[in-house]
Amino acid sequence: MKHELVALMPMRHSSERVPGKNYRAFGDGRPLYQHVLDVLLACKAIEKVVIDTDSPIIAEQCAESYPSVVLIDRPPHLVDGTTPMNEVLLHDMDQVPSRFYLQTHSTNPLITAATIDSAVETFLKNYPNYDSLFSVTAHQTRLWDQLCRPINHNANILLRTQDLPPLYEENSCLYIFGDDTLRESRNRLGRRPYMFEMSPWEAVDIDEEINFRIAEVVYRERAEGRLKP
Repeated sequence: MKHELVALMPMRHSSERVPGKNYRAFGDGRPLYQHVLDVLLACKAIEKVVIDTDSPIIAEQCAESYPSVVLIDRPPHLVDGTTPMNEVLLHDMDQVPSRFYLQTHSTNPLITAATIDSAVETFLKNYPNYDSLFSVTAHQTRLWDQLCRPINHNANILLRTQDLPPLYEENSCLYIFGDDTLRESRNRLGRRPYMFEMSPWEAVDIDEEINFRIAEVVYRERAEGRLKP
């Protein structure tokens, strides 16, 4: 059966900069990946959630606690950390056919179901004028390149940072694309991608230990009702 929208969340067992981060306890004590998994399962437009992993820990926990989730054993030739994510996604798409796919990471634990639902709605409303969508975070600050050249401002005109034209960071939280988009271009981003702006409060991506610690602070303050983004 071919689905309309499938969510893909690939996870490796090992991680170099934050060891074991995908299944490390986060916030309320649940493993990090379960925070995003629970959000995906709460999204109304997602028909099926797929986890691709080489982790026996994650596979065992999911099989026990999330029977509706499709588990894919990542083959050895795709396990290396240098393997392009697009190759992993192509493998997963062959296992679970769908018209559209949403891909996220377990390392975005602050993202909400409301934001994902909004991204899906935005994508479907604008498709096919925009053939893919990716989430971004806006930045208004003075940026320079490695040769000390201003990137987004005139150094001789000292504008307030809030008056600078924003630049957008691809924050790795969300990608939505069609089956044909990735197969034809071998890229999640098509020829006409839509930039979906997210709140920076939700866009923390855990790459380093400092990201983990900051995300936990935000998570706990939000859970206690002390944070009103």
